[in-house]
Amino acid sequence: MKVLVTGSAGFIGGYLVEELLNNGYTVVGIDNYSKYGEVEKSYDSNPDYTLVNGDVKDVGLLKKLLNDCEQMVALAAKIGGISYFHKYAYDLIAENERVIAATFDAAVWAYKNRKLKKINVLSSSMVFENAIEFPTPEGAQLKSPPPLSTYGFQKLSTEYFAKGAFEQYGLPYTIIRPFNCVGIGERRALSDEDIYSGNVKLALSHVVPDLVQKVLKGQDPLHILGSGKQIRHYTYGGDLARGIRYCMEKKEALNEDFNISTGESTTVLELAELIWSKINKYKPFRFVSDKPYQYDVQKRIPDVSKAKKLLGFEATTPLSLVLDEIIPWIRKQIELGNM
Repeated sequence: MKVLVTGSAGFIGGYLVEELLNNGYTVVGIDNYSKYGEVEKSYDSNPDYTLVNGDVKDVGLLKKLLNDCEQMVALAAKIGGISYFHKYAYDLIAENERVIAATFDAAVWAYKNRKLKKINVLSSSMVFENAIEFPTPEGAQLKSPPPLSTYGFQKLSTEYFAKGAFEQYGLPYTIIRPFNCVGIGERRALSDEDIYSGNVKLALSHVVPDLVQKVLKGQDPLHILGSGKQIRHYTYGGDLARGIRYCMEKKEALNEDFNISTGESTTVLELAELIWSKINKYKPFRFVSDKPYQYDVQKRIPDVSKAKKLLGFEATTPLSLVLDEIIPWIRKQIELGNM
């Protein structure tokens, strides 16, 4: 099967393209390198992979790339961690609306005129920013107060794009909501500004790489945002990629939405202690709390039963094992001056 992946050079895109190639797909990727600049991937020379340096807002280009694709995965978006939500509050809604509108314009055309059978849309756990039910099931976004952040609100909008295109044009879809994807490949974005957390600059405003790089740089006590009681579900990028592939392949995913996540809850403080213990085995753990950002959601606890029941999907990689992959990668990035 041939598939178009938008935002293929991004963090999640790297895991997904590798997963698809390893499972017999022919993949066309499009990315404009706006986040990290040009990056090299291990599969760049794979004969089943074609990467186009282009803008996803170019509907004409997307139509050409979709000419003989059977599926599309819409990953492309401006995205970042918690500080990003504040610095780019307008761009996150305005630019991402342009991206998703162009994506669906091309997808509807390809469904009506070419081979496209379905679009798979990456949403976000941030649609549950104001959830009142925990664990939070699919459908709770329709019962909860809407997200307060422009990023969360726009991600909810992408889900309505999918539903609208289906209702008006019959375009089949699957909505995919990742929860706190973690792994290797995240680095300092071109648009990041210098923000200090204690005596160390934030490498990224995503919590795992930020805490790892601060501990590796010797910060003691370790600075964390907020109380540390925030609950997250840290999902390995390889597991997420497999979950996306299941959403593409399984007939049970047609016109459905899924929380794709580990079922394991971890507080930020538990995460910090685990990272500390892996790097500073014999050094007592100490921390201080910095003032949190406005949109620092206190609970993200997904109900993962629907994906297990309908797709047979479970995220199986434990956080401790993921950190064993992330820590040496970030250590190398520090040595190279990338963090």
